[in-house]
Amino acid sequence: MSTFTLHDINSAPAEAKPLLEGSLKAFGMIPGLHAVMAEAPGLLEGYQVLHRLFVNSSLNADEKTVVWQTINVEHACHYCVPAHTGIAKSMKVSDEISNALRDETPLPSAKLEALRDFTLAVVRQRGALEEKQVQDFYSAGFTQQNVLEVILGLSQKIMSNYTNHLAQTPVDKAFTQFSWEKK
Repeated sequence: MSTFTLHDINSAPAEAKPLLEGSLKAFGMIPGLHAVMAEAPGLLEGYQVLHRLFVNSSLNADEKTVVWQTINVEHACHYCVPAHTGIAKSMKVSDEISNALRDETPLPSAKLEALRDFTLAVVRQRGALEEKQVQDFYSAGFTQQNVLEVILGLSQKIMSNYTNHLAQTPVDKAFTQFSWEKK
């Protein structure tokens, strides 16, 4: 069982209080991930900044979901897969896409499949891709900017996935209906 504290506005370190207030305002709750990260205000702030930057990237909602969930599933994150399933619904991403990502089954388009393949290659090969892998990504309609945006999304997900593994962050009540285990 985890011994990490799930902070609220009152228990959080002073530097984390405004960050948690921002979470509460944005989500109507303090997500468990943010509650854990509040122990290290710099981690929470860094995560929130990376999240904002990735959300504002050139990738559309389906593509952002593919990057996030591909990484979450690869890392077997018990917390992020359900959370991003709920987030995908709020972003109007189809259940077909969400289920394919969660179940590691084919996506409905070649372009999204190319994005998943590229993202997995970046994760598994730690960015040391072969030229053909990058060219295949470009051939699917992606750009150099998109290459770098996948790295941005991965940076955000490393922070959350690793924190959730170590802290055993409980899945928020809002997302328990989407609970998931890696097959």
